[in-house]
Amino acid sequence: MRKTILGIIISVLLVGEGMQAQHSIARAWNEILLESIRADYARPTVHARNLFHISVAMYDAWAVYDKQASTFFLGQQINDFDFAYYGMSMPNNIEAAQKETLSYAVYRLLNNRFRYSPGYSFLRVRYDDFMLSLGYDPNFISTDYSNGSPAALGNYLGDQIIQFGMQDGSNQILFHTNLHYNPVNTSMVIRQPGNPNLANYNRWQPLTLTIFIDQSGNEVYGNTPPFLSPEWGAVTPFALSSQDMNTYTRGNYEYKVYHDPGMPPQCDTLSGPKTMANLDAYKWGFTLVAKWSAHCDANDNTMWDISPASIGNIQSYPTTFAGMKNFYDFENGGDSSIGYAVNPATNLPYVPQMVKRGDYARVLAEFWADGPDSETPPGHWYTILNYVNDHPVFEKKYEGNGVVLNDFEWDVKAYLTLGGAMHDAAITAWACKGYYDYIRPVSVIRCMADHGQCSNPNLPNYDLAGLPLIPGFIELVDSSEAIAGFTYEHVGKIKVKTWKGPDYIDDPETDQAGTGWILAENWWPYQRPSFVTPPFAGYVSGHSTFSRAAAEVMTSLTGDAFFPGGMGEFEAPKNKFLVFEEGPSEDIILQWATYRDASDQCSLSRIWGGIHPPADDIPGRLMGIEVGNDAFAKAKTYTTGGVCVDYRMVCNNVIESGNYTAAIRLQSNASITNQAQVTYTAETEISLEAGFEVGVDSNFFAYVEACE
Repeated sequence: MRKTILGIIISVLLVGEGMQAQHSIARAWNEILLESIRADYARPTVHARNLFHISVAMYDAWAVYDKQASTFFLGQQINDFDFAYYGMSMPNNIEAAQKETLSYAVYRLLNNRFRYSPGYSFLRVRYDDFMLSLGYDPNFISTDYSNGSPAALGNYLGDQIIQFGMQDGSNQILFHTNLHYNPVNTSMVIRQPGNPNLANYNRWQPLTLTIFIDQSGNEVYGNTPPFLSPEWGAVTPFALSSQDMNTYTRGNYEYKVYHDPGMPPQCDTLSGPKTMANLDAYKWGFTLVAKWSAHCDANDNTMWDISPASIGNIQSYPTTFAGMKNFYDFENGGDSSIGYAVNPATNLPYVPQMVKRGDYARVLAEFWADGPDSETPPGHWYTILNYVNDHPVFEKKYEGNGVVLNDFEWDVKAYLTLGGAMHDAAITAWACKGYYDYIRPVSVIRCMADHGQCSNPNLPNYDLAGLPLIPGFIELVDSSEAIAGFTYEHVGKIKVKTWKGPDYIDDPETDQAGTGWILAENWWPYQRPSFVTPPFAGYVSGHSTFSRAAAEVMTSLTGDAFFPGGMGEFEAPKNKFLVFEEGPSEDIILQWATYRDASDQCSLSRIWGGIHPPADDIPGRLMGIEVGNDAFAKAKTYTTGGVCVDYRMVCNNVIESGNYTAAIRLQSNASITNQAQVTYTAETEISLEAGFEVGVDSNFFAYVEACE
């Protein structure tokens, strides 16, 4: 593995004293979490949930000791799960207590969530060593925090989140396996030509590989991977609400679909003669994928300026097919970017960067796919957040206003917000994937190639369900060509000029497949032969949804649409970055002016990578905007103390009236409600009115709404 993540984070995780000297305890544990994801199987939904739950654990461990912030889990009821919290005495050293509570909570969660990871034997040592380096005992497991132990409170918080996760709709108890979904199509054997057994052109098809290695580089048991998380719409969200949701029933299972984008372009092959519904949109989208694949060639000498002077600053997104045809450049690649006249941070023009389109397309495809050693798309945006946090000119002001926050406070608030957005993006995108169950380009292109051409009934191999003939791109094979075969067995079939595929790569260190004419029945996405396409439906693009939601969060958090200094960068060194073929042919730097520009490039990368047609992309971006903005708004209500928290105070064996000190903090306008006669009298006291009595074996509970 030769690439680095963003070229801006530490390639080998540093923990202990070195990390603590540079970063907050939250950042240190976040780096360990990202390392854990890289060592696990590539499961974007599962890891979005892990990032969210562990980020909330960090936040609550900090907020429970803070005078203003509201906790998210502790003292709350989330989807009927009761996170009871009985309060504890405020320590003299609040920051030390926050760090200790956070560390124990995260430690428990990491061990729970990654204990079946292929890298767990290494990770467990990492977790223990870091705890010991902090002076904490990993073997301390008590959850009884009544004596004021921050470690016990951390264990309690971690344990409660673990229990919550067992009933949150993710089916963690059965390793997140599917309970209801079954594919309607039989699998396509990728090493065999064509796709002769596809029954439904609109629905997802499993792939049978010689060996399956996921995007984190792990060999996965079984060579026909199942659909990952088609029922993820049932998972308890962060900021998504019932008003965002439509419910559909298929196969006696109820699918919840948030921010429903409606049906993608359809191809009707279910009965009778083959006809097309949304014919142009369906054919155009999937043929565009094959066309852009031809750009993944180092010998393509088309030169592009990939600086913000030319790329970025998209003004609007299309919502119709006609709009999409104007938004995407079918022939040349790219979108309707107009770039920026000047860098607003420097008031100087952005410096052009001219590179080969073939290098740009390939680097973009691999960078955003995350490749082997992946922290998956939601984790990738945490690395971008950490990059921004480390930038020398960045000021950690919430929404860009007010005082500069210390690293600890900024990190827990930022991680909570981004985690909530990534979790909701996973639920939103995979709810669509599960219900709409849409087909992937490799299945469509190969199957349509089997049917021939749909352009001219007077030419051979005509079929409405075939590929369109486009001179110089999609044509019929004639007898004069090498690909006609030794016995001319391929004459009249469909050929396509595109990336030739992994069969043309013997040594990834030195070989490139390049672009050329191949039989369309053998088309490959720009991916490894042991991966080919993610094992789940296409519509909508998870990358588009994750990235745009994250971009909205980053914009709101920082109070600035632009990266610090007006530029975010990633370096891809010559012949040291690409994974499954040699390249790039020269040093190039991916550059983004704004977080939204980075998101837009991520979305395009999945088309160049052969993973998504435009119909998957734009709805994901539009959904991500709503998800990100809603997540930020909800997180802000907690980080600014706007949510009432029900703390439970316990007074044992109360037999007389009078004042009793409660081991929690109350804000100035806090109110107390309970089943008994109780009134608030001072910041840390409650008063029992005369005549109230509890038996010697009973406890008195008061429910406190701790907010202004």
